[in-house]
Amino acid sequence: MIQTEDLSKKFGDTWAVDGVSLEVRPGQILALLGQNGAGKTTTVRMLTSILAPTRGWARIAGFDVSREPEGVRASVGVLTEQHGLYLRMSGVEYLDFYGQVYGLEAGERTKRANDWLEYFGLAEAARRPIGQYSKGMRQKLALARTLLHDPPVLLLDEPTSAMDPESAQLVRRAIASLRSNQRTIIICTHNLVEAEMLADRIAIIYRGRLLTSGTVREMKRDLLGPPEYELRMDREWQALGMPLPQGMTYLGQGTDGPRFRVLDPEQANPLFLRELMKRKAGIVSMQELPRTLEQVYLAAMERVKNG
Repeated sequence: MIQTEDLSKKFGDTWAVDGVSLEVRPGQILALLGQNGAGKTTTVRMLTSILAPTRGWARIAGFDVSREPEGVRASVGVLTEQHGLYLRMSGVEYLDFYGQVYGLEAGERTKRANDWLEYFGLAEAARRPIGQYSKGMRQKLALARTLLHDPPVLLLDEPTSAMDPESAQLVRRAIASLRSNQRTIIICTHNLVEAEMLADRIAIIYRGRLLTSGTVREMKRDLLGPPEYELRMDREWQALGMPLPQGMTYLGQGTDGPRFRVLDPEQANPLFLRELMKRKAGIVSMQELPRTLEQVYLAAMERVKNG
């Protein structure tokens, strides 16, 4: 649904984006991460045919961003940091206006506008001027506009910024429910917890270049090493005198029990637990120690800064 190859943009002597190659399949959500000024917004602008690439190419829903900009723009819904809301319009007038821009028939645009206003809790404020809306209400209205023409590709820049926790949860549920075999989503966000909750794949950009991409699981293994597990049981680990399966290393005592690093958990953990049961060890739990996307991101930054 989204494919780029060597996508690059130069402003003067500076490469704002340099050689980004990505593939996002139908039904996937990609979180695009990076510092301010890393090139995320410039990348999104090229993907929406607002900026022409200096080098490389991109296709959105089968349309080339340079040669077929009208097809690209009809296929994407874009939520930017600056929403472009017309503050003198009411919410319903604003969505009706954009429904006309998208070419929707009167009955269809009214139905879709009302449905999204209801979903985002804006129905009671629908006829009030947007200038009277709070920041969070404006964000939700902008997202409703993004979804109005039911595009197959969504490009969302900080979709839950300025929202209270309840509204942010509502928007995250909406984004998750929009994932389908027919729709692909890119989220640019600094909220790493949100990115880990929503995204199938992660891509990190640094100074215009793609540092790394993959699933969260793949990136944790690549940047943080093999997973670690903590065992809780009814006796001291040392009392068992038990050899460990190949690829499992004892790390010492953790908060609630011994900790182990495991190269191949799918193979080693079942063997380990079966041996524990043979020795009649009372197993309370064995769980993977949590490792966050924030740790992954910071490890990626540390790696590039250290060369």
